[in-house]
Amino acid sequence: MNVRHFLDVTDLSARDLNTVLTLAQADISRLGRPLADKGVALIFEKPSNRTRHSMEMAVVQLGGHPIFTRGEEVGFDERETVEDVTRIMAGYHHAIAARVFAHSVLQRMARVSSVPIINMLSEQSHPLQAIADVLTMRQELGNLNKKTVAWVGDYNNVARSLVEACALEGMHIRLGCPKGYGADDDELNRISKLGAASVEQHSSAQIAAIGAHAVHTDVFVSMGQESETAKRMIDFASFRVDASVMAVADNTAIFMHCLPAHREVEVTAEVIDGAQSRVVSQAHNRMHAARGVLAYLMGVTI
Repeated sequence: MNVRHFLDVTDLSARDLNTVLTLAQADISRLGRPLADKGVALIFEKPSNRTRHSMEMAVVQLGGHPIFTRGEEVGFDERETVEDVTRIMAGYHHAIAARVFAHSVLQRMARVSSVPIINMLSEQSHPLQAIADVLTMRQELGNLNKKTVAWVGDYNNVARSLVEACALEGMHIRLGCPKGYGADDDELNRISKLGAASVEQHSSAQIAAIGAHAVHTDVFVSMGQESETAKRMIDFASFRVDASVMAVADNTAIFMHCLPAHREVEVTAEVIDGAQSRVVSQAHNRMHAARGVLAYLMGVTI
C-alpha cells in the first residue's frame, strides 16, 4: 500500500520538511478542509497535555473529527493485537495517531494500515515536537542553514528527533551530554549524513552552548525512568541550563524546552521565565506543526 506515514523525522526529505513547515505557517483558509466529515483516531498509551490539545485542534481546523482513545481501551496485544486494532480503526478513520511506549507498535501499525500512521511520541522519537521546534527557530532566527543549535542533557527521544530535523535544515549541531547519556559514534555519523553542517558532542553544557543560536533541554528523568531519579540527579547535576550557560551562547540566542519543565532542576527559573525563553510560542507551535503534518499527509498543496 502506497500510504504516507510519519513515524520519524527521517520519513521526510529536506524538501518534504520545508513543505510541512510551509503548510504549518499557512493561513488555515489556504489549506481547505481535507478532513471534512472524516475522523482521526488519537490513541494515548501515555498521557499528554500539549499533544492531545494540539492534535485535536489541528484535526478540527482541517475539518475533521478527532476521537481520543486511552491505551487501555484498545489494549494493544492484550485485548487485541496491534494489527487488528489498526485494520479496524483504518476503516473508521482517515488517519491514526498514537502516543506509545514502544516504537515497534507504530512500525507494526504502519505495515498493515491503509491510512497514515502518525507518531505522537515513542521511546525512540518525538517527531511532532521536532517540527514545532524547527518552526519556532525559523520564526525567531530566520533561515537555519549554518545556524548552531545546542542540546543540553539526556540524548533522548526528543533530542534524537530534534537533531534529525536540524540536520535536514543544515544546522551546526552541538550536544552537551553527561557521559553514558549521549549519542554513540554510529548515531553521530548518522546525523551528520542527514545534512548537518557539523556535529559535535561534549560532556559539558557550557562547551556545547558556545555560540549557539538556540539552546534546548528537557527533563532529566523521563516518563518510565522514575526508578533512576536519584542516580540521574547526580549524573546531570552540572547540566542545568542557567545564566552562565546562556551567557556563552550567541548574544541573540533563544532558550527552548518541550515542557513540562522542572524549574531549578534542568533549567533555572531565571532562564525559562526570562527574555530569551520561547517555550510558550514553542508549545503553541505544536498545534501548527500537527496541522502542517496532517495537511501534508492528506496531500494538501499551496
